[in-house]
Amino acid sequence: QVQLVESGGGLVQSGGSLRLSCAASGITLRFYTMGWYRQPPGKQRELVAAITSGYSTNYADSVKGRFTISRDNAKNTVLLQMNSLKPEDTAAYYCNADGESTHARYWGQGTQVTVSS
Repeated sequence: QVQLVESGGGLVQSGGSLRLSCAASGITLRFYTMGWYRQPPGKQRELVAAITSGYSTNYADSVKGRFTISRDNAKNTVLLQMNSLKPEDTAAYYCNADGESTHARYWGQGTQVTVSS
């Protein structure tokens, strides 16, 4: 059974930092492109950041320079370091695994990030 479990969300003041973690079981992350998505209240889910098996990264324009995605294949974990947080970063954040050869996709259950002004 595949599980992606996010942690690290919470309430933080504007300008603060949080680090989200996504721990995987049932799959080997090194074969997957890993992504963090977010869904603000009443809005569609959007890609925040992604990292391929070759460690190429891409970011939404709104988070460039503030967020950093990284992966630790030995620990089967993906991290999202979020700095200089803004109220508009408030959302449920979801971890996603996208198989680069199988195209199998998996989602975590989400973790809430709330940034107060």
